[in-house]
Amino acid sequence: MSRVRRRNKSYPRGTVTIEDLADKAQGVGHDSTGKTVFVRDALPGERVEYQPRRRKPNYDQADLIRVLDPSPDRVEPRCAHFGVCGGCALQHASLAAQSQYKQSQVLDALERIGAVCPQAVNPPITGPGWYYRRRARLGVKYVPKKGGTLVGFRERSSSFLAQLERCHTLVPDVGERLTEMARLIDGLSIREHIPQIEVAAGDNVTALVFRVLEPPSDSDQARLLEFSRRFGFAIYLQPGDEGTIKPLLDSPSLYYDLPNHDARLFFAPSDFVQINGQVNARLVDVIIEALEIRPEDDVLELFAGLGNLSVPLARRAHSVTAIEGEAALVERARTNASVNSVDNVRHFHANLFVPGDEPEWAGCYDHVVIDPPRAGAAEVLSLVASTGARRVVYCSCHPATLARDAGVLEHIHGYRLSRLVVADMFPHTAHVESVAVFDLDRSSVSHGKRLQA
Repeated sequence: MSRVRRRNKSYPRGTVTIEDLADKAQGVGHDSTGKTVFVRDALPGERVEYQPRRRKPNYDQADLIRVLDPSPDRVEPRCAHFGVCGGCALQHASLAAQSQYKQSQVLDALERIGAVCPQAVNPPITGPGWYYRRRARLGVKYVPKKGGTLVGFRERSSSFLAQLERCHTLVPDVGERLTEMARLIDGLSIREHIPQIEVAAGDNVTALVFRVLEPPSDSDQARLLEFSRRFGFAIYLQPGDEGTIKPLLDSPSLYYDLPNHDARLFFAPSDFVQINGQVNARLVDVIIEALEIRPEDDVLELFAGLGNLSVPLARRAHSVTAIEGEAALVERARTNASVNSVDNVRHFHANLFVPGDEPEWAGCYDHVVIDPPRAGAAEVLSLVASTGARRVVYCSCHPATLARDAGVLEHIHGYRLSRLVVADMFPHTAHVESVAVFDLDRSSVSHGKRLQA
């Protein structure tokens, strides 16, 4: 007996005025009953027609049908794949509007979650809007029904790979060669056993790390080497975890420069580096300027990575104590300190998410720099306060955890949020990077004070 396929519910369309941008850059408004409606690709100030795709008791999620009254910030998306590919969420907004939206998002989170407000807000840090992305993980899938191998990002709200010809956010030597990469994989005997390609672009060379679930044949390796020579890529193979990554042929070490700090930082293809090189360089400048380091100052850096901040800090301070939880990055940071002739940095390997006994590097410092992942730095805030640092600079990649931690620093530990700077590290996406500067104000501390709800 054949099955009868149920048709999806077809919800009636509606119109709404968009009031703000919410999580994942969705437009948010309220329908005639007051119910919240989230509309993809809609901008604040616009009146739009929408089609609900999912209904919940308190809100609807909807797709944009047409814009009835467009925002002056609306622009034509540059990429033909926008709306299908899940790599970007904001190409329909001008770059200036994107930066302002991200700044507003951080300010709103600080007030709503942390009950704090910065005393000053600097203009956003911006950089190139296109061909900036030097780190990426590209999905790979051999799909004969779609003509062969697909290389790129996943579709919106789907596990399927988008069928891309190019990407305008990836560095040009990768973004303009997705088709050539797909053809390369089409010709390999292991084309059905390559699930991803890791991209890591240095100032000197771009590395492509092919995840291989089966060993490539001699013919496969010859094809990969020819591709490497033709386009100048450094090709790596990864048969297992990150520890198995090996170059197919000896390749130069990846590096990027911070010219304002006389620093050259080396990194491996699997290492974390900031996505946007130009914005990262400016972000380092802003952090160094904000600290106002004196030659006699001692600095504690938490979540120090491979030395992106440690080396510039050490050029100005008496000493830097750098703490990092990933052992490979600690070794990379030591190498980068040595290469840059920096001998006043102490490096420690420690899991900063697991509170424990007082570590050997605890003590008094003049400044603390915190650069945590999305989870934030809740577990180390008491230790930060115990240093007595007169200034704390917190570099965040997630507004909600920054706001939570800012509330603790201000309401519990007596630090005032004196300045906020938002950086558009990742244009056309909802990702937000920011720097919050806190100054110690002991007069605000009281034993009975608690973080406001």
